[in-house]
Amino acid sequence: MSENRAYPTGGEFLLGDTAPSEVFTPEDFNENQRMISQAASDFVEQKIEPRREELEYQGKTELGEPLLKEAGEMGLLMVDVPERFGGMGADKATIMLISEVISRAGSFAVTHGAQSGIGTLPIVYFGTQAQKEKYLPRLATGELLTAYALTEPGSGSDALAASTTAVLNDAGTHYVLNGTKQYITNAAYAEMFILFAKVDGDKFSCFIVEKDFGGVSIGPEEKKMGIKGSSTCQVVLEDCAVPVENLLGEIGRGHVIAFNILNVGRFKLGASSVGGCKAALADAVPYTSERHQFGKPLNAFGLIRRKIADVTARTFVSEAMVYRTAGLLDRAIDTLDKSADDYDLQSILKVEEFSIECSMIKVFATESMALAAEEGVQMLGGYGYCSEYPLERYYRDERINRIFEGTNEINRMIIPGMLMRKALKGELALLQAAKAVADDLLSIPSFGEMGEPSFLEEETKIAANLKKIALATLGIAAQKYGEGLKDQQEILSDVADIIMEAYACESGLLRTQKKAETDGEESAALMARMVTLYVHDAVERCGVWGRNILANTLAGDELRTMMAGLRRLAKHDPVSRAKLHGEIAEAVIEAEGYTV
Repeated sequence: MSENRAYPTGGEFLLGDTAPSEVFTPEDFNENQRMISQAASDFVEQKIEPRREELEYQGKTELGEPLLKEAGEMGLLMVDVPERFGGMGADKATIMLISEVISRAGSFAVTHGAQSGIGTLPIVYFGTQAQKEKYLPRLATGELLTAYALTEPGSGSDALAASTTAVLNDAGTHYVLNGTKQYITNAAYAEMFILFAKVDGDKFSCFIVEKDFGGVSIGPEEKKMGIKGSSTCQVVLEDCAVPVENLLGEIGRGHVIAFNILNVGRFKLGASSVGGCKAALADAVPYTSERHQFGKPLNAFGLIRRKIADVTARTFVSEAMVYRTAGLLDRAIDTLDKSADDYDLQSILKVEEFSIECSMIKVFATESMALAAEEGVQMLGGYGYCSEYPLERYYRDERINRIFEGTNEINRMIIPGMLMRKALKGELALLQAAKAVADDLLSIPSFGEMGEPSFLEEETKIAANLKKIALATLGIAAQKYGEGLKDQQEILSDVADIIMEAYACESGLLRTQKKAETDGEESAALMARMVTLYVHDAVERCGVWGRNILANTLAGDELRTMMAGLRRLAKHDPVSRAKLHGEIAEAVIEAEGYTV
């Protein structure tokens, strides 16, 4: 941890060791958090399950409106809203936990997130006192329904290329908005929109637009591959007059709101994807016990056990990453003065410090969910392709996750890009650390003393070496390309993947070590098997990405020398994957789903 700071900053995990006691894990949930989680679970069971057919297969998007009202009555829309405005003011760990549980609501999880998250939080963080008093209490109860309108037909990932305009009228009382917004969740029944437009055609800004202002029309429902129960429509603005007091934030600073709210959306999506992984296992694994082929249950076969174990291990490290990040966010926010007038704004700026981690858990967990759905369908065979089994829906629904909140490609660019930005601003000693690792790769290797192996000793070494591979490859690429590195997308993507694997492996490792230190190594035995399986697979992948980066960056003797150093860092003793698959799968089969 850096000196004179009470918490580690974003990306700092690459530069040093973290003690297991310093990370927040799901094992640390308190009784209040578990009660809130149960309330969310009860809502899914009581309100969503009876309407599942109508929502997911009949596409009755209009059900989103009454369901949001019911969620509001149960207090599930207020977790992000400060207490002084009628909300719960929950910490980020609780917010992520609710996102994970609500993910089981399928399409409604998207509806819920658009209301309680991206549709409400811009006012929480950037609203004036008057705006907060006017809107937040009604948003928290579901009395007022909202939507977030950023994307346009011609601007998706490049949000700042928006063409919607806002022109101040001659009287100086209203901005007149014109333009079209695309793919707006909850648009069909939203009474208010957090909407972005360019003042005078060039100053990207944000507005609170009430539908009753006039000049707002809603297009037909989009016909979508998945999340069929969520409303997705165009919003068309034709001379919509918005009072000047409904400007949110400052003129020309809309990007600050958009990008910070996307960060929140990313960490929530990471949490909900973990919930999706668990749901996929819960629906696939029992089937493999019930279905028999060649006189044996499906899960008696090694290739089915491999699928169960691989999905479970990736779910475990995804979960560890998500809640480790929640702990980092809460630790940073806890340093603020809650009584300060600008507390809410300062808290989102603390979240911004961890944009690297938010992007990592978004990409990693959504791709974990993709694997869980893919393998779940495969485990069910032909039945997995039929809509009477939920895996078919998971398979369709999960696909949007890799597009939501900035595509995974965009987020892969953000990870190394933000690291380099922090390094150049002097916030992270990244380049110095990268140079030290590169110098070490050129030196003669040292051989440590042999002794009795400690708990997960080999995996601890591998996790540390993955961070070194990430530092070395990013540093070498930065030295080679300088400012032009931002255009080397294939290199940056490979660097991002190594960084994510380093964070994933270390997060799973630290969670397991914390469990062992608290309750004994035997209590962490299943966790340890999952860490061992995942870490040894990850280092193989990182070796490939590292070779690609070096080959795209260096040549001749320099390339050969660095390749030798990379092989040294990626070296590991092989493990019996089949044995680990069998042991992990056996525990999951017995539990009929995800278990730790």
